[in-house]
Amino acid sequence: MQEFLFSASIYLIAAVIAVPLAARLGLGSVLGYLSAGIVIGPVLGLVGSETQDLQHFAEFGVVMMLFLIGLELDPRALWAMRHRLIGLGGLQITLTMAAMTALSMALGLEWKPALAVGMIFALSSTAIVLQTLSEKGLMQTNGGRSTFSVLLTQDIAVIPMLALLPLLAMSPSGPTPGGGSDGHAGAPGGMSLVEGLPGWGVTLVTLGAVAAVILAGIFLTRPLFAFIHHARLREMYTALALLIVLGIAAIMTAVGLSPALGTFLAGVVLANSEFRHELESDIEPFKGLLLGLFFITVGAGIDFNTFFSAPMDLIGLTLTVLLIKGAILYLLSHIFNIKGRARWLFTLSLAQAGEFGFVLLSFSRQQNVLPGQLTDTLSLVVALSMLATPLLFIIYDLLSKTMKDSDTFEEDEIDEHGPVIIAGIGRFGQIVNRLVQSSGFKTVVLDNDMGTIQLMRQFGFKGFFGDPSRPELLHAAGLKEASVLAVTLDDRAAATRLVGFARRERPDLHIIARARDRTHVFELYQAGANDIVRETFDSSLRAGRYVLENIGLSEYEAAEAERVFFQHDRMAIRELAQVWDPNTPSAQNKAYVARARELEKELEMALSTQLETRREDKDRDEA
Repeated sequence: MQEFLFSASIYLIAAVIAVPLAARLGLGSVLGYLSAGIVIGPVLGLVGSETQDLQHFAEFGVVMMLFLIGLELDPRALWAMRHRLIGLGGLQITLTMAAMTALSMALGLEWKPALAVGMIFALSSTAIVLQTLSEKGLMQTNGGRSTFSVLLTQDIAVIPMLALLPLLAMSPSGPTPGGGSDGHAGAPGGMSLVEGLPGWGVTLVTLGAVAAVILAGIFLTRPLFAFIHHARLREMYTALALLIVLGIAAIMTAVGLSPALGTFLAGVVLANSEFRHELESDIEPFKGLLLGLFFITVGAGIDFNTFFSAPMDLIGLTLTVLLIKGAILYLLSHIFNIKGRARWLFTLSLAQAGEFGFVLLSFSRQQNVLPGQLTDTLSLVVALSMLATPLLFIIYDLLSKTMKDSDTFEEDEIDEHGPVIIAGIGRFGQIVNRLVQSSGFKTVVLDNDMGTIQLMRQFGFKGFFGDPSRPELLHAAGLKEASVLAVTLDDRAAATRLVGFARRERPDLHIIARARDRTHVFELYQAGANDIVRETFDSSLRAGRYVLENIGLSEYEAAEAERVFFQHDRMAIRELAQVWDPNTPSAQNKAYVARARELEKELEMALSTQLETRREDKDRDEA
């Protein structure tokens, strides 16, 4: 017990120190975890043989991550990805396998072990790539969606690879295909529902397990949550969420399928469920910790003795893998018309080997497909390529800054003009657009998110794809003739630039702008906006009115208090804008702080006077 507590403390201390440092340096959490593992493992020797066992446990972080990703995917969105899954993902695996197999044979391997090596290096790191894409907010870009499609195809491909590896054994001896000891191949403890069955029996049992997961997600989830709800214990929701993930993982493993694939499927089934957000909040902390532990074990498991015995050879092999996979990915990006930033994101993010490579290497050794010494060398190459992934993302960040394209789609040709231009059609802009159009006025909608534009079109609203902050696009949308410009962009800097440009071009144009906060209000005010709407101000004001109505004020009194607060706030914003300095933080601006305090006292006096006057009028009426 004492040894366990000591090891657990070492891992946690390493993570707590290394990850914030890496994040502060802009390197991302993944590189922080990997560095922490290297320090406590090969460098200081604080952890040892337990690392490999921990890695199998930590791989459940990948399982949980795919479950959460499935929760975010509508089944219709998954169906829409089918061309990328089959075409883009299938070609990536096939071409990479062929190239790596040919290279291995050129280096002296026979075709069977060479094919195994090809399968191992055809896979990329789902854990590192998806974690980094999420951290950088790139999942919903065209490059991010293409990358995810390939990763999902790779996870599915692990299943036939595990089935094929025993056929490549150098001798007939070895465990059966379902007998792997890891968390992805075969069932734990040797439990298998398909062992000894004929081929058709295996197929039926496998399809039955998949059908059971889907039907359970549709019909059993609601009764289970209702049953748990009656216990009135918060921890029971967490227990149920973990039961769903681990139970599905166990079923999938028992039939020889990837548990990551099974939980992803369950997540997709539950994506439209009312319990989706509950499941996300319960699973997220476990996913984060287990993924972090997985990355630490990868770093701690690097065998530097093997590395230092032939460092140039291993670095050369790692660079060769990265270059070959990168070249194939770059070629596919041309074939599938992935352009600009998305092309480099797609190419650089998938060039490494992945955690499933460790699984296939372990299984290959068990099945006598690859000799032990070669397996150790390849494991090191896989680990080194994974270590290089954060550096590849840094290269992507540097390259993306030199590119001006907003995504991989060509901008639309704008063939309509109207009195109202709406720049940005997210959750804020769509309400503005619906109200204006429903009132009988024509709008020209611009947005740089193709997914949002396509969704609008499905519901009968026309929009044009392009960057609204670009001057030529605004002019094409009819800036010279428009009466009103509504700037509802999510990007506050882009919104401020757009307002400033529009005001310089059209001094007479009425500009309505969405602001993130009070500071953004001042920026937009200086840029020339006529009406500025803080995105949460009106809803917060209404919520405050409801509070007043339920603590003793009448509806009229609460509405009057809301009106007085609204008018005073508008006046206060104009007053504070005069003393606001963009180069000085508000809390350090003495004139700003002093005037804000004065205005707050004036607000309290105005509300108190208004309520007192109302009560006197009420008493007079009753008398």
